[in-house]
Amino acid sequence: MESLTSHTDYGAVGLTEAQVNSDPMLEFATWLAAAEGAGLYEPNAMVVGTIDPDGRPSSRTVLLKGLDGSGFEFVTNYDSRKGRALRKNSGVTLLFPWYPMQRQVIVYGTAHATDAAVSDAYFARRPRPARIAALASEQSEPIASRELLEEQVRAVDRRYPDDAEIPRPTDWGGFRVIPHAIEFWQGRTSRLHDRLHFTALAGGGWKRERLQP
Repeated sequence: MESLTSHTDYGAVGLTEAQVNSDPMLEFATWLAAAEGAGLYEPNAMVVGTIDPDGRPSSRTVLLKGLDGSGFEFVTNYDSRKGRALRKNSGVTLLFPWYPMQRQVIVYGTAHATDAAVSDAYFARRPRPARIAALASEQSEPIASRELLEEQVRAVDRRYPDDAEIPRPTDWGGFRVIPHAIEFWQGRTSRLHDRLHFTALAGGGWKRERLQP
């Protein structure tokens, strides 16, 4: 396969210490806005890495749904594979792969379930078909066929007419990731990439250092 032997040399656009905000959360918001402005598909898509209860690593793509000055939020089924993993081991990584911009951000943090009110608000904002699907699907559990899954969806849809309120499943809700480190990566020519790594300090604020590529 050609992709295994080809070599793409990244651009000359660099990332210097003077270009980034001293607060990595503010810098992340700037990078996310730039990804949106560049028209990237699903700019809020991130690869969530967890450690399963049996100690094995696992990853999957999830959409970032909340961001403020102290953390990142996403939603899931708490009984899904990632939900079970985070209940056992709250350590988590979030990787934002903005390949067309030759950028990525990696967040290292701790995940905590959000309170019910936050989860209710996220669920209420979802389109009706997505709320129906959340009730119908036992995420990560085996099922015999696609047809059976679609029948489960139809059964829930019949249970809740168009004007009926659809309740949030008790096993569905948000996770909030509090970061303890964030790395900003900018691709450079000859694989001499720029990596600026922020580590949270115990007394508040962040330590910034450059990592070799």
